[in-house]
Amino acid sequence: MPKAKKDKHDEAPVEHWKGEPDDHDYPAAADYLSLLMGPDDVSEVVAGLRATPLTTRQAKDLLRASRLGLLPEDDVHVAGDLSKVRNGDRLSPVLLVRGSVGDDVALTVADGYHRICASYHIDENADIPCRIVDRPGSGR
Repeated sequence: MPKAKKDKHDEAPVEHWKGEPDDHDYPAAADYLSLLMGPDDVSEVVAGLRATPLTTRQAKDLLRASRLGLLPEDDVHVAGDLSKVRNGDRLSPVLLVRGSVGDDVALTVADGYHRICASYHIDENADIPCRIVDRPGSGR
């Protein structure tokens, strides 16, 4: 009797996250954020990202809150991250700036969009470690 084809969702999720963001993620986040805010705010956010503890959120919720679309598995960066996971490498946690429902501001993925998408393709319900800070001037 032939074996039934396994669906990727039938397999147990693989732990594929590091315990801390890579050092090079912070300058990458700053570079991206410099397109959205001034230098003083960028410095404040990056300092906050370095200092705040890790928390976890599900990939599907991060995509919904950021209003970003899921990139396909064959996107070059997503495919690279999926390959890393298959090879036993762990991905760096993601860096986020909290949005605001009242102001209609989406969650900003300062660094890690491709990693979120890769993780979603592995298991959309798996927890992704992340560092989240408030937007400058949000008064929280």
